Amino acid sequence: MLQALFALPRSVWLLGLISLVNDSASEMMYPLIPLYLSGVLMAGPRVLGLIEGVAEAVASLLKLWAGVMVDRSGRSKPWILGGYGIAGLARPAIAFVGSWPLLGLLRVADRIGKAVRAAPRDALLAVHIAPEQRGLAFGLHRAMDNTGAVIGPLLAWALLSAGVPLQQVFLWALVPGAVCLLLASGVRDAPPPAAPPPAFSWVMADLPAPLRRYLVVVALFTLGNSSNMFLFLRARELGVSESQVPLLWAAVSAVAALCSVPLSALSDRLGRVRLLVAGYAAYAVFYVGMAVWAAPGWRLYALFGLYGIFMAATEGVERALMADLAPPAQRGTAFGWLNLTMGALLLPASLLFGALWEGVSATVAFGFSAGCALAAALLLTLWVRPTMTMR
Repeated sequence: MLQALFALPRSVWLLGLISLVNDSASEMMYPLIPLYLSGVLMAGPRVLGLIEGVAEAVASLLKLWAGVMVDRSGRSKPWILGGYGIAGLARPAIAFVGSWPLLGLLRVADRIGKAVRAAPRDALLAVHIAPEQRGLAFGLHRAMDNTGAVIGPLLAWALLSAGVPLQQVFLWALVPGAVCLLLASGVRDAPPPAAPPPAFSWVMADLPAPLRRYLVVVALFTLGNSSNMFLFLRARELGVSESQVPLLWAAVSAVAALCSVPLSALSDRLGRVRLLVAGYAAYAVFYVGMAVWAAPGWRLYALFGLYGIFMAATEGVERALMADLAPPAQRGTAFGWLNLTMGALLLPASLLFGALWEGVSATVAFGFSAGCALAAALLLTLWVRPTMTMR
């Protein structure tokens, strides 16, 4: 496997390094936002669900638009540069907000930055790798992304432990954001398309049937996959200290970083669907555990470690499966639909999760998410897989 890894094109490694640096900035502040909302801005789960859901919903249409534009122009680099630039400015600005609506606006800007770069980046990755290496390449990208997600929370923990005020921690995101933009300027763009893609259709009529079915499964799973920030609120509710919350997220990212390459590469041999079903099952077990079994100490770290395994088994494989199912001339559009589906459903998912938590109980909210994951796994096995002629 090491030989195959080092044989991957330079562009794959560079895009992975960019994600590593970017996530060290993003994930440094990510677990602190719910703490800032509840401890400084005095907002609860409903507001958190509203902010995260609206941010993703606003950005979701841009994800599809950016993918379509990549197919039309054959250029990914401008979108990648613009996306990282917007996010790099929005994150540190959170240090200056004094109300949750302003924080929400900056989260929208951060998600817009992610929206305009996500589909172009994934399409560019797919261009530079052979079909039999897609699981390995996307797994490497996710592993490097998650390595940055280990570095970021550890930096946040170190700064908080050293007595740096919570608001000032956000300012430190400016440094890796600038480095990320510098690295992105060295990305090699894809060659221009040999022929124009088919006309865009909002009903996806021109996309293969297995791909459309796969998007339905992703939508169902995402309905139960609300913002990860609820996990941090749950940890605080269980008694975890403020400075320890970033360590929990670092543990998740460390497990995901270690396991992403071997698990995603395994999908090149055993099939994408098997890995996704196993990942969805791990997600369901994790959410049930957070509802009825979690407690401060080793139990919580064990559960968050399981969440890292879920991420490793799904994040790269989801994209590799989309690259398998999408016609070459429509890869940007296909990845745009994938990102749109994930982003648009986060609004109802987060609002519903927050409402169930505050209106009924945390147990019911976490149980609902687990049920969506199991239903998605069943649908993927019985409805999508029989129509596929590939992994």
